[in-house]
Amino acid sequence: MIKLQVIGNLGKDCVTNTVNGKNVINFNVAHTEKFKDAQGNQKDKTIWVECAYWTDRTGIAPYLKKGTQVYAEGTPEVRTYPKNDGTTGISLTLRVQSVQLLGSRTEGGGGGGYSGGSSEGYAPQSSTSRVSSPGEMTEPVDDLPF
Repeated sequence: MIKLQVIGNLGKDCVTNTVNGKNVINFNVAHTEKFKDAQGNQKDKTIWVECAYWTDRTGIAPYLKKGTQVYAEGTPEVRTYPKNDGTTGISLTLRVQSVQLLGSRTEGGGGGGYSGGSSEGYAPQSSTSRVSSPGEMTEPVDDLPF
């Protein structure tokens, strides 16, 4: 088995489709590497990975927006196709097994993971706070779902 892991930013909002009665979330991830060429000039190389996430739990779809940074892993598929100029094009497709939100360019903050588990959202638990005396040890209240 070959496993592919990719971290990058979504190039556009995801699209959810139904194919033969199964849900698929399609999105593309761009990863840009910076390097210097033989003359010492700074260059950028962007690799685009088309992703197909076949799942019945599409609760992550509203969060897969353009610019969001994600980590996705799964099995790679190389596809060939005829280009308009008569040559053969090649694309790298990832059959996603799990995806994790890492944040977005504007928010800059982390997200949560999603690997096919429940797509139900988490609501913060409300808790009553009380002021502790200076000598009393208390545990921090953490209402994060993970």
